Parts: sequence; C-alpha cells; structure tokens
Amino acid sequence: MAKITFIEADGKEYQVEAQEGQSVMQAAMDNLVPGIVAECGGFASCATCHGYVDEAWTTKFPAPDAGEEGMISCAFHVRPNSRLTCQLKVTPALDGLVVRLPVSQTSE
Repeated sequence: MAKITFIEADGKEYQVEAQEGQSVMQAAMDNLVPGIVAECGGFASCATCHGYVDEAWTTKFPAPDAGEEGMISCAFHVRPNSRLTCQLKVTPALDGLVVRLPVSQTSE
C-alpha cells in the first residue's frame, strides 16, 4: 500500500491508502476525495481527474502519452506538472505522493 495525499486548492488535505496497480484516480474515488470527479471512469477522455503531481514526484511517472497530453490541454489551470490521475499507476515507490487539485475542482 502507498499513502497518497490529495490537497485541494484551499489547502484541505486527504490522505488515502492506495493499492498497488490501481490508478491514483481510483484511489481518490475509493476514498471519496472531493475534486476528483472522474466522469469518464478512467479512460483519459475527460480531464475531471486533473491534478498537479508534486514536483518531487514527477520523475517517478512515465511521460504522458499523446492522448493524455491532448486531454490536459483542454483542462483549466494547466501547469507543467499537470497530469490525469487516471493515467498514473500506483506502485510501492509512490508511498508519500502528493497531488494538488486545481481550483476549478474544488469541493464547494
């Protein structure tokens, strides 16, 4: 299990335990993290699971493929560390991962 911390734009934090092999998005959904809507169910055909991978963790993931890059370009408040969390697979090496959520995905 890897612990992942999701941080909303207002600073509210949610720490969850994620199973190896599941997506970061699914870990958020399983733990009812607000701000991760996942309308497409993890098929990278929307950007409602958009998150900012903490800079210390960006090299732990493969680069986004063309499909993910295309969806990210349609998201609001894109940054260089923007990723679709549905495309990020949990591994034991991700224990401690921090993902911040864009202001456009606040829970209120």
